[in-house]
Amino acid sequence: MNHATWPARVILIVISAVIVWTVIAAQRGKKLFIRRIPGLTAIDEAVGRAVEMGRGILLSSGLGGIDVVTLQALAICTNIASAAARYGTKVQMPIYEAALLPIAEDAISSAYNKAGRSDAFSSDDVRYLSNQQFAYAAGVAGMIQREQYAATFLFGTFFAESLIMAENANMVGAIQVAGTPSTTQIPFFIASCDYVIIGDEYYAATAYLTRQPTLLGSMIGQDRVKIGILVTVMLGFLLTMAKMPLVKNLFEDKDMPAASYYSPAKGGK
Repeated sequence: MNHATWPARVILIVISAVIVWTVIAAQRGKKLFIRRIPGLTAIDEAVGRAVEMGRGILLSSGLGGIDVVTLQALAICTNIASAAARYGTKVQMPIYEAALLPIAEDAISSAYNKAGRSDAFSSDDVRYLSNQQFAYAAGVAGMIQREQYAATFLFGTFFAESLIMAENANMVGAIQVAGTPSTTQIPFFIASCDYVIIGDEYYAATAYLTRQPTLLGSMIGQDRVKIGILVTVMLGFLLTMAKMPLVKNLFEDKDMPAASYYSPAKGGK
């Protein structure tokens, strides 16, 4: 729409109110349910395998900078690091963007503290490699070959370099779990990794693992809005078939009298 009409403003307010109300309800302690995604079970399995084998875990947040996708990836990696630290398993995390290094160091250090293993954390385990795509991929591949990781976790924004890292992890027999909201990258992860968290599951996984009320409320609120939009589309279809284009007229890019919303558009359309 070039110019919002009053129905559009009302719909925007309703959508915002639903999400904000759900977030506030979650922050006040209301229990919100998110189904467990199979990929989340795979995370537990991969950490357990690393513990049993006595080998380390590699975490990668991809090629993103300080953005939503990368910060979501960091939240997932922090949860994994906390679980690994409880069992004394070494975790290493190569960083692509230099500005992200202190944030990642603090997050992984906090995960060790949460697990009661602050003495096991080493700043060398969170290291900056390169901000060049294939130089970063080569550095990660070298770490995989040297450390012989039992599990690798790839979450965030990835491109062609993901296959280099995944193939090297496969060579050392590592179990691989990947997740990205990028639809163009998902097929490559499916082909090269053991488990993949797909699309919107990426954000649902972060909300489920961290259990942060704001994330949970936002996720549930958005799902409720999606259901409402779907119901509106179906209602619009049925009303239009009945020669009552109410929903279609509500989304017209022009103001009109209230009574006109129930009438077919001029010209028989």
